[in-house]
Amino acid sequence: MKASFNQLIASEIPVLVDFHAEWCGPCKTMAPILKQLKDSAGARIKIIKIDVDRNPAIAGRYQVRGVPTLVLFKNGQAVWRQSGVVPIQALTQAVTPFL
Repeated sequence: MKASFNQLIASEIPVLVDFHAEWCGPCKTMAPILKQLKDSAGARIKIIKIDVDRNPAIAGRYQVRGVPTLVLFKNGQAVWRQSGVVPIQALTQAVTPFL
């Protein structure tokens, strides 16, 4: 998983990583918000979900302490991050400069 994760985030297209957990209520709240973002941004952004319970090494590497945590990568570098539920307007405003 580690090599493929590194390959995914190395993209010139921004990659929004949703660090989440199955048991997390706020993570379930984020799912339709992320779908809205994908629907509006289309091919200009990739969105991937990482389950912190199944991928503790990746979560630890990016110091994910709570879920949901969103991290936006561009060319392999983290350029934005936020924990907790992010409303669609705030999320769109945060990622648009990187699209």
